[in-house]
Amino acid sequence: MFQNLQEKLEEAFKKFKNKGKLTEKDVREGMRAVKLALLEADVNFKVVRSFINTVTERAVGSEVLESLVPAQQVIKIVNEELTALMGNTVSKIQIASKPPTIIMMVGLQGAGKTTHTAKLAALFKKDGKRPMLAACDIYRPAAIKQLQVVGEAVGVPVFTEDSKNTVKIAEHALKECIRQGCDMLFIDTAGRLHIDEGMMDELVDIKNALNPTEILLVVDAMTGQDAVNVADKFNSLLDVTGVIMTKMDGDTRGGAALSIKHVTGKPIKFIGTGEKLDAIEPFYPDRMASRILGMGDMLSLIEKAQQTFDEKKAAELEEKLRKSRFTLTDYLDQFEQLKQMGSLDSLMGMMPGMKPGALKDAKIDDKAIDRMQAIIRSMTPAEREKPDIINSSRKKRIANGAGTTVEEVNKLLKQYDQTNKLMKQMTSGKKFGKFGKLPF
Repeated sequence: MFQNLQEKLEEAFKKFKNKGKLTEKDVREGMRAVKLALLEADVNFKVVRSFINTVTERAVGSEVLESLVPAQQVIKIVNEELTALMGNTVSKIQIASKPPTIIMMVGLQGAGKTTHTAKLAALFKKDGKRPMLAACDIYRPAAIKQLQVVGEAVGVPVFTEDSKNTVKIAEHALKECIRQGCDMLFIDTAGRLHIDEGMMDELVDIKNALNPTEILLVVDAMTGQDAVNVADKFNSLLDVTGVIMTKMDGDTRGGAALSIKHVTGKPIKFIGTGEKLDAIEPFYPDRMASRILGMGDMLSLIEKAQQTFDEKKAAELEEKLRKSRFTLTDYLDQFEQLKQMGSLDSLMGMMPGMKPGALKDAKIDDKAIDRMQAIIRSMTPAEREKPDIINSSRKKRIANGAGTTVEEVNKLLKQYDQTNKLMKQMTSGKKFGKFGKLPF
């Protein structure tokens, strides 16, 4: 999302580099370039003005002008102010002292509200909560069916009722939620193509009837400043408690993410990062600022790895490595865990120094992993344990079963063989590059 902004900011910061000392004139020229970069990224102009004034005021102070590394000090200030602009710290969902916690989901049609209602419920289910979804969008064709489908996909019950009174549906959903012992109720309300009086009146009625713990506004990051305007209008009428920004993986300028908190005073609590039902994550302002400035997001990368890390499998793999028994079945398991972490491009975008979309032109084929998995799954258990028995006729059978070619099978076997040799080198305690002996 922030690829263009990151590139523009890098150009702006070049004005500070290679200078042993900065003058006030240098700072102001550099800030003009930063200002243009933010405006081109579709950041609200009032937000840009306030941001530039704050950064400039700090940057022309003694902490920069008298610094031995002035360029780094300027970038540090920009990083801190970007973080502050987006809310400084992560904003968590408030949990009701007496269950159930009621989360009212609102937003315009097409922003991804129904899907993200299920995504959020699934996220809390992983944390041990017992959520229920309530279908209160009675206007959009197939909206109820869509909620039922995504609810079933994430294993969360969905309350529906054949009624035209959305307030009654919500009230009955709450009673059913309590009866079933669920501790969270997510209410999927109706969206429109634009904000209208009837829509807002209905949402206010549901709010007054249920007194929700949270009112989360779902906005589409792809709509730029329109997303900020929508957020401002919903907030003025409903007093929302937070925002979920969807399509943050899209090819857009990203200005909405930098503007919403400043304009509405309400934090971005979650971001949607893809189409899959687990593609949602808490919004960390400091991590997002680091990514915008090309510093990477190692903490998010580590957390993704931890979420897919299976301690039991890791222990088993370590034991196999000690005994030099790394099989194709183990190879398949590693592919599974890698896929769960997301696309290769999104993972590389979290690495320091890597720009968002850095692999866009590198022709990285995420489906290659699917093909390799299909090849291994087409093998017999004996072939996975002892690949040496795979002769030409077996390769043809495996290729046909995986819907690929013998060349692809040969390629996989060669990669596995190279990986296996590397594993043996590591476990034998031989020198391994500049790291020396590895602790196995």
